[in-house]
Amino acid sequence: MIHTLFEIFAFQVLFLAVYDLFLKKETFFGLNRIYLFLTPILGLVLPFVSIDFIQQNIPQEFIFQLPAVVIGGNTPETITSGTSFWLPGLLDFWFIGIGLSAVFFFWKFYKIAKLYFSGTTEYFNGFKLKILQKTDTAFSFFNIIFLGENISEESKASIIAHEKIHIEQKHSLDLLFFEMLRIVFWFNPMVFLFQNRMTTLHEFIADAKVTAEKDKKQYYQNLLSEVFQTEKISFINTFFNQSLIKKRIIMLQKSKSRKAAQVKYLLLLPAICGMLIYTACSNDPKAEETQTVQQSDSEVMNKINELAEAIMKKGDMTPEEEKALKFLTSESQPGDKVYTSLQEYLDETKDQNEADVPFAAIEKVPTFPGCLGDNEVLKKCFSESISAFVGENFNTKLGNDLGLLGLQRIAVQFKIDKSGNIVDVKARAPKPELETEAIRIIKKLPQMRPGEQKGQKVGVLYSLPIVFNVVE
Repeated sequence: MIHTLFEIFAFQVLFLAVYDLFLKKETFFGLNRIYLFLTPILGLVLPFVSIDFIQQNIPQEFIFQLPAVVIGGNTPETITSGTSFWLPGLLDFWFIGIGLSAVFFFWKFYKIAKLYFSGTTEYFNGFKLKILQKTDTAFSFFNIIFLGENISEESKASIIAHEKIHIEQKHSLDLLFFEMLRIVFWFNPMVFLFQNRMTTLHEFIADAKVTAEKDKKQYYQNLLSEVFQTEKISFINTFFNQSLIKKRIIMLQKSKSRKAAQVKYLLLLPAICGMLIYTACSNDPKAEETQTVQQSDSEVMNKINELAEAIMKKGDMTPEEEKALKFLTSESQPGDKVYTSLQEYLDETKDQNEADVPFAAIEKVPTFPGCLGDNEVLKKCFSESISAFVGENFNTKLGNDLGLLGLQRIAVQFKIDKSGNIVDVKARAPKPELETEAIRIIKKLPQMRPGEQKGQKVGVLYSLPIVFNVVE
């Protein structure tokens, strides 16, 4: 969840940076409006998009990590998420923020309603005016223009023409959209920045259309001649806003952008492509959450295994390379043949036809006896069955016999070969007796239905963390 929120924030920062660096000074106001409306949505959606052909061309996890199994003390259970202790609290905090943001939103609506009922109604060129007493406020909200009675008659015509553009272009809908985002994503400052850019753009649009029909010089004088006061409500289009006056005048003086400058909008395409590749490359959160249960008592073997995993993730290994890798990472068990050199190992296994594939890319996953359904159902059933089997068969008295107390972590690795047999079982634990017990249990697993890739039976590697809780 935290990773997804980070992606949303990062993508929106990138989109806004493109706008500020390349687009906001251009006079393509209509295109800029579309950009500011769509890119916050894209920033929210893209972290959840994973295009198949991109995913298929990215190296997949070679060893599939099963959820950790907890045994001893309580009923065996599977740890599927490391966030179960803090996620409810985070959700509560989020909902409280939504509630407070909604209250503030309705408070702003109340302020507008109060102004509406306190003003007198007039009509001008088919538009409804609300004249507000003892103020020089000027703004529009949907199809209503609010004008302070202190505004001079000379300025009223320009103000009404300006606010009329806001109404015709339905700018209030844009700002209400950002208000909804601000309520739901109240913790994300990017929503506020996007709304600010949209508000500024609305003023540029209205100024450009008014000055296309009226004298620019007179319009400048109207902007500069008033003592500017305004209601600070984020979803109304205000005419007088001191922080915007300078920007509006600069934009009014700017020459119309050449059509060739529209090519800048193509910058959005590589940005989106880069984001899609990033989301496809992102690590599987489940693997990240469970990998902390693995421990090693041998620094040298750790380095070898890290190297092995990196090589396997790259894929496209030749059979000889796979065998060499297996030789480096293999640990002899009682009764296993000991090879004195890599060449001896290669000569001994040259006729073997192992066809291991990355678990994430396999077409039909290995199946625990009795499990039925599609790949996702079979994965879940497999994990639950392994967890139940280990919990029922593990010798829970072993911890007390060894004088252990508390959580004892065991990292197990095994392979389901192309015949469905459990082979190449390895384990690491604080005590050799725990390793032996873990290997004994995994070797007792029933024969599986092997995985298949392109119609051929293949071997699949698994990693299983076991957390043995020893209680007095």
